[in-house]
Amino acid sequence: MSHERLREEVRRICARFPDAYWRELDAKREYPEEFVRAMTESRLLAALIPEEYGGLGLGLREASVILEEVNRSGGNAQPAHAQMYVMGTLLRHGSEEQKRRYLPKIASGELRLQAFGVTEPEAGTDTTSIKTFARKEGDRYLISGRKIYISRVQHSDMMLLLARTTPREEVKRKSEGLSVFLVDLREAVGSGLTVKPRRVMLNNETNELVFEDLAVPAENLVGEEGRGFRYILDGMNAERILIAAECVGNGRWFVERSAARARERVVFGRPIGKNQGVQFPIAKAHISVEAADLMRSRAAELFDGGEPCGAEANMALLLAAEAAWEAANVAVQTYGGYGFDAEYDVERKFRETRLFQVAPISTNLILSHVAEHVLGLPRSF
Repeated sequence: MSHERLREEVRRICARFPDAYWRELDAKREYPEEFVRAMTESRLLAALIPEEYGGLGLGLREASVILEEVNRSGGNAQPAHAQMYVMGTLLRHGSEEQKRRYLPKIASGELRLQAFGVTEPEAGTDTTSIKTFARKEGDRYLISGRKIYISRVQHSDMMLLLARTTPREEVKRKSEGLSVFLVDLREAVGSGLTVKPRRVMLNNETNELVFEDLAVPAENLVGEEGRGFRYILDGMNAERILIAAECVGNGRWFVERSAARARERVVFGRPIGKNQGVQFPIAKAHISVEAADLMRSRAAELFDGGEPCGAEANMALLLAAEAAWEAANVAVQTYGGYGFDAEYDVERKFRETRLFQVAPISTNLILSHVAEHVLGLPRSF
């Protein structure tokens, strides 16, 4: 399917969910059930699932176009984006039985796999320091620990969970001894898993999770025990590229809205867009967004070709996150007081865009990665 056809299909769906839809959900902090359902029924969220399992069998480049267009249309792809990249761990590292059991149901929407349980209160982005532990007893694992800022748990049937299966002091490298599990949330909540909602800056259903000897069948282990960190890293490259695309979408939304406002808004008898002090920041934001898009495309091309792309994925995310944030500030400045008015949607998108300076990874950590792994500088932490 061509990129333009994909964009047209996404625009067609998004046209059913105008600014007022997202504004109302934001005010009430509600999940966009109707939007996610529409995206699922179109099979767009199954873009990366092979056709043999009921998906579209597209590449990451095409998947990134889908998420970009959602945000460019004024929507928010975050409530749905994990359905694309979380299942990648299962697709690449799960058993054939697991793939045939779960992927067709994820593709059809019968099963929702939106939750990704990695971050913990103490560890933060230092993933190898997580303490949630899975102890094997017979044909099951008993999991205890805590997770924080885990999104979409209450709108997922399954969760991909990272837990330690070998104590950190017993492994040679701290990245060893971590394993990935598929957790059936329909059975887990109230039977060893407690979900505690957290209110955050933007409308993104976020939770703290407490595990107390949660029993998970051994057959739900994904891949080999102890190799989960590598599996998660593999999926994180896809996550970074897809979220970079969302940032590009946000950036284009801000630039387009700013340019339209600058043409239409008349002050002192002339459109404000006649002033270079208004023109130049918008033009600069546009240039930054387009440059970030090129790196997003390059990273996706490498990923789809099976080539190493860790550096490119990280650089794409940093450039896109910063470009979108620059464009967000330009939009607020262009709109003036109206930029703070919920009716104009700039402040909502402003809050949504700010997240990507921090998650899924801090831009500071991206700089550290590039400094060490690309430029050969000494490790800084």
